[in-house]
Formats: sequence, structure tokens, C-alpha cells
Amino acid sequence: MEERFVIPRRFRNTSLIFIAIGVISFLAGLFGLHGDIGEKRFWSVLVFNSLFFLYMSAAAIFVYSAASLAQASWHIAYKRVIEAIMVNVPVFAVIAFVVMMSVFIGNKYFIYPWLDPHVLEHDPIVAGKTPFLNVRLFVIFTVIILTVWSLLALKLRQISLQEDRAERGARRFLWKTIFFAAIFIAFYAASISVSSWHWLMSIAARWKSTMYGWYIFAGSFISIMTVIALFVIAIKNSGQLQLVNKEHLHDLGKFIFAFSIFWTYIWFAQYFLFWYGNIPLESMYFKPQLWGHYRFWFLLDLVINFAVPFLLLMTRDAKRNYTTVTVIALIVFFGHWLDFYLMVVPTVLPTQGVVLGWYEIGITLGFVGLMIWVVSRALSRAPLYPLNHPYLKEAIIHKSDWG
Repeated sequence: MEERFVIPRRFRNTSLIFIAIGVISFLAGLFGLHGDIGEKRFWSVLVFNSLFFLYMSAAAIFVYSAASLAQASWHIAYKRVIEAIMVNVPVFAVIAFVVMMSVFIGNKYFIYPWLDPHVLEHDPIVAGKTPFLNVRLFVIFTVIILTVWSLLALKLRQISLQEDRAERGARRFLWKTIFFAAIFIAFYAASISVSSWHWLMSIAARWKSTMYGWYIFAGSFISIMTVIALFVIAIKNSGQLQLVNKEHLHDLGKFIFAFSIFWTYIWFAQYFLFWYGNIPLESMYFKPQLWGHYRFWFLLDLVINFAVPFLLLMTRDAKRNYTTVTVIALIVFFGHWLDFYLMVVPTVLPTQGVVLGWYEIGITLGFVGLMIWVVSRALSRAPLYPLNHPYLKEAIIHKSDWG
């Protein structure tokens, strides 16, 4: 049963091709996107992509930690896939930090308008938020959050690998995992909100939402469940990960289905309160999305992230079909990538109507390629199964009896 992961050629080739496309797109954007619109497009795409992949990778730690605290067995058969995705956190943390610090150093006020002294002088609403929206606090919180996320991701991975070398039946590593998982959950509960206020919500500096942290969490959680499902299915289709079966796939389908409804609840509650309140300061955030150039993408976002998984993953058979789950996971992944796009680009470019073009697609493929490459290398460095985990037997005989 000690199965080692051999990186399939298509994994390696796909990751390298996508990374190359990302690098070429970045260089082409750096030297080719000029003027006010070009510069705003260049930086907004880098910001939302780096944060989307960072939040999604951090959500993998949440999935891992929550399952560990519950002493669950449903995820053990593909636990190493979740661990390998967690390894992306330090990588994307560095990228996101470099991008955000470049915005600061380059005085890109169109990303974070609260950096602009002119705005602070003439806008009392933004100026009133300076106790929280200031460079010093932003950098301190960012460094702390990225460091803790990265260290806990690596620590949980280290404990899992140490368990492989321990004697059969040892449970001390289970308790160590639970201990550090509890630390992460407690820290994540606060940091997901604080980071989202600084990194994303402050792009629309005059606007605020008390549900924003929950919104980011919901979208990140669904995104990571689609990525886990895609990796599990792709690895199984390559002839590996033999212990995974339709019972495990069913669980992944249920998570995508259930949390798509949860995301829609948060989406509706956040939007409806602003619309019903008819407060110009708050409802103006949605103007370019619902009544401007981004209307099509705004409505498509809702259809993809709610209607598609709700209607197509409702039945038990759909959740147990590899092709169905693959197609829906790809669609929903794109939907939540689009959701992050709409959090940033319409605010930075509200009237220009920039659509999804070569630069947006190229940069995104670069991030996807980097994730595939990091996950593949992490998987190849350890057995595909946690052989000494006390709940491995339960994972093998696991039955998904509902939904």
C-alpha cells in the first residue's frame, strides 16, 4: 500500500507551459500596457490573482485543520493532496507580499487610494479610517499573517511526514496535529477578516462591509474544494491514488454543493442590505458591476457560483460521477476567480470596461502552472498515503451515506 507519486508527464508539461505563458504575459504587460488604463490593468490583475491563489491555498490549511480537530477520516485517503496544496502558502505569500509592497513603493494610488495624501486631505471618510488604513499597520499585519500562515502550513506538513517514520499505531502525532490545527483555526478566524479589510476591501476605501471577511472565506473555501477535487481526479486518472473511490468523491461534491449555497447566502445578504438601504455611499460600490460595463460578468458570476453547482450537483449520482464533478469544479473555480476579479478591477477601472483579455488569462495561467508544479513536487517527496495515521483504515472503508 506504500504508493509513491510519480509526476505524470502531462502534469510537468502543463505546469511548465502555463508558467511560461504567465512569465511572457507579465513581461508583455510590463512593457506593453502603458497609459492610465494600461497601468491600472497591469497592477489590478497582479493584485487580485496573487490574493486569490493565496487565500485559496490558506483555505487548504483550514480544511486540513478543521478535519483534524474533528478527528475525521473522510479526507485521510487524499490527505497528502491537501498537504501538497498547503505548501503553496509560502510561495504565494511571497508573491502577494512583493506585489503589494510594489504598489506601496510605486505609489499606485489607484489600487489603495488611502495612500494618496490628496485623497486624505479632501475626503473626510477615507481620512477617518487612517487609524486602521495606514502603511505601518498594513505592513505589520501583512507580515504577521503571511508568516503565521506559512509557518503553520509547513509545521502541519512536517508533523504528517514525521508520522510516516514513527512506529505503527503511534498517536502522539495526531495530538500534535490537533494542537497546531487549533492554533491555526483561532488565528485564521481573525486574520481572514483583518487581511481582507486591508488587502481587498480597502481598494474601495470609502466603502465597507461587515460581511466581507465571511464572503472571502466562503469563496476561498469553495475554490479550494474544487482544486482538491481536480487534483484528486487527475491523479487517479493517471493510475495513482488507488484507495480513493466514489465515496470520497461524493464528499468533495457535497462540500462544493453545500458551500455554494452558503456563498450565495453571504452574497445575497451583503448585496441586498446595500440595495435595500439605498445609501449612495455604499451602493455605489456595485454601480459599475450591475449598471456599468461589468454587468454581464457580475450576473455570470452569480449564475456560475450558485445555479451551476446547485442544479447540477443536487443528485447523489452527479456527486459520484468523475466527469460531472470535474466539469463543475472547473466551472466553479473559474466563477470564484471571476468573483475576485470583480472585487478589484471594477473599482480600479469603473468606466473603462476592461474585459478578460490576453493579459488576465496569461497571468492566471501562470499562477495555475505554478500551483501544479509546487503540488506535484510536494506529492513526489512523500508516500501518497499517511501509512501510520490511526484513521487510515476508516478512510479506506469510508461510506458517504447521505446527500
